[in-house]
Amino acid sequence: MSLKLYFLRHGETTSSQTGTYCGRLDIELTPSGIEMAEDFAKTYDEIPWKAVYCSPLKRAIATAKPLCDRLGINMELRNGLKEIYYGEWEGKTPDQVNQEFHDDYVRWLADPGWNSPNGGEKGIDIARRSSEVLEEIENTHKTGNVLVVSHKATLRIILCSLLGVDVGRYRDRIGMSVAAVSIVEMAQHGPLVHVMGDRSHLRTELRQRHGT
Repeated sequence: MSLKLYFLRHGETTSSQTGTYCGRLDIELTPSGIEMAEDFAKTYDEIPWKAVYCSPLKRAIATAKPLCDRLGINMELRNGLKEIYYGEWEGKTPDQVNQEFHDDYVRWLADPGWNSPNGGEKGIDIARRSSEVLEEIENTHKTGNVLVVSHKATLRIILCSLLGVDVGRYRDRIGMSVAAVSIVEMAQHGPLVHVMGDRSHLRTELRQRHGT
């Protein structure tokens, strides 16, 4: 038996509805976001989990909580799983950022791996800090199922890193809707993707709320 990582993006927030940049802003889930977390727990509560690692931001904790409560699992909170810090772009829409920071925004869009939002983090920064969490997980759990609850950019960067995709292409290569699950087995010959961005655990009306 090998180690299998389940990567779960948090449920819906007001920011995911509006498309504003929300990195370190510690916002709550919407009522629909809470229902998404509950649907995940109902679908995945029969899996024999070894551990749950989670970003310490409220929206991630609230997404992991229903499953942890059902099974009596303690969350392992790790700063390395936080969302990208958008610096001066926090709380702004892409249109606002384009107007206020046009040249920097264009550079970031071209290569967010090596360019950062004004005062924020580069993609390689997120890759570095999240890789430390994955290394801890692999060292602690050689086999079994581990849930990792995090955020849109962070999860896409993690998946790019695992699959050998240029981190600077994370926005172009991997989609990640709210409450989506991706499953990667740490197999003999390297990371093996079994599922990418699945939302079949959500009731129909919630699956239709993709968010950004």
